Amino acid sequence: MTTALVVVLVALLLAAWILAIANRLDRLHVRTDAAWAALDAALARRAVVTRALLDPALSAAASRAESASRAERELAENELSGLLAAVDRSSLAPALAFELADAEERVVLARRVHNDAVRDTLLQRRRRIVRWLRLSGTAPQPSYFEIAEPTAPSDAVMLTPRPSARVVLTDSAGRVLLFQGFDPARPQELFWFTVGGGVEDGEELRDAAVRETFEETGVKLAPDALVGPIWRRRAVFSFDGHTFDAEEWFFYARLDGDLAIDTSGFNDVEETTISAHRWWSAEELESTEDTVYPVQLAELLRDLTGEWDGQTRTVR
Repeated sequence: MTTALVVVLVALLLAAWILAIANRLDRLHVRTDAAWAALDAALARRAVVTRALLDPALSAAASRAESASRAERELAENELSGLLAAVDRSSLAPALAFELADAEERVVLARRVHNDAVRDTLLQRRRRIVRWLRLSGTAPQPSYFEIAEPTAPSDAVMLTPRPSARVVLTDSAGRVLLFQGFDPARPQELFWFTVGGGVEDGEELRDAAVRETFEETGVKLAPDALVGPIWRRRAVFSFDGHTFDAEEWFFYARLDGDLAIDTSGFNDVEETTISAHRWWSAEELESTEDTVYPVQLAELLRDLTGEWDGQTRTVR
């Protein structure tokens, strides 16, 4: 009788603990949704104030930002930020200058609140108990909103262009090789990404893909072993305090046999910020709660089993 009572008490405590975790996760999802709504409203107010400046180029940029999809919103909002940074505030009516500065400050604050909410939600979703019991349910995984923050309204928002060549490198079983890394400014936020990196001055995309593959994996590919570019991804992201306007071109290559991955060619930044690597199947990518780029990699990986149609597809 005593043993049975202990078992019941343990079961009740375990159930209460799981319920508490589920409730906290639910509150975090609500918080993230509310934070995005507040950020969206702050961006909309900035667009309204921008139109009051009666500048055709600014009004057009504000309209593009408002109508942009979620995938393109960061680029559009950064474009608007850059144009606003060049505005001579001293030439504006005092009331309008104040409204513009206030709108910009509200965007900065709302973005920080949103990204804090996303960070807390992702950390909770990555807990083993949450993943094992699928406590996230059908709630979509939130994502950061990466737009540059000027130190002052008059400072121009500087986006560093970064063309890069990436390689979807698969083994004979169709699994893709991914690295796990982090931004030094946010070391707790881990993400997975494909082989590849920046294109050097004067370098062709295919040559950059071959070079990056060798440096990061020790695998020496012939240029004609690469298929593509098969995908193109455009993204704004921050890394180590710098904000980049990235244009990524993806190639595909398949390896036969068992090959050991040699990371001795990593540069200093890669040595510091890349923490792991492994091969992923499409099924594992579909079920993971980890952050993976590009986000449609599981779906796209399945498409690679067929014959490439020669068209470069845009991905997120």
